Amino acid sequence: MPTLSRRFLIASAAALGFGGSARAQTRGSRALAVYKSPTCGCCEGWAAHMRQAGFTVAVHVVADPGTVRRARGLPDALASCHTGVIDGYAIEGHVPAADVVRLLAERPAAIGLAAPGMPLGSPGMETPDGRKAPFDTLLVLRSGQTRVFVRHGRG
Repeated sequence: MPTLSRRFLIASAAALGFGGSARAQTRGSRALAVYKSPTCGCCEGWAAHMRQAGFTVAVHVVADPGTVRRARGLPDALASCHTGVIDGYAIEGHVPAADVVRLLAERPAAIGLAAPGMPLGSPGMETPDGRKAPFDTLLVLRSGQTRVFVRHGRG
């Protein structure tokens, strides 16, 4: 009987692991640390977007978020107003939650993702009239090179 009980427990644990919210289900952590300057308001909008997607977000106010970006190996050319860190990856700027979920599911050999600048209409950069500019989420490779991970707002 101990084998049956063990099998039952393993099967039950597996079933629980696949249940729950479909939001932000990843093989890694859902704990996201966000580093932002004291004066940036759009960073809070992005943090709220990530929370709505099921991430646990801790916002850290720092004098210069660029120090975090550079320490994680992200080139200054990809800079935005905040840097997130999750499960070993850096997330620079207003990257949509769905892109982060995909990154954590696929686990590529990379530094992380970046949405350089502050793309109009991206999460945290919404406008009252709903205008959006097309932008790309870039996968930042360990070499510092990038490739398009997801295109947003293009037909």
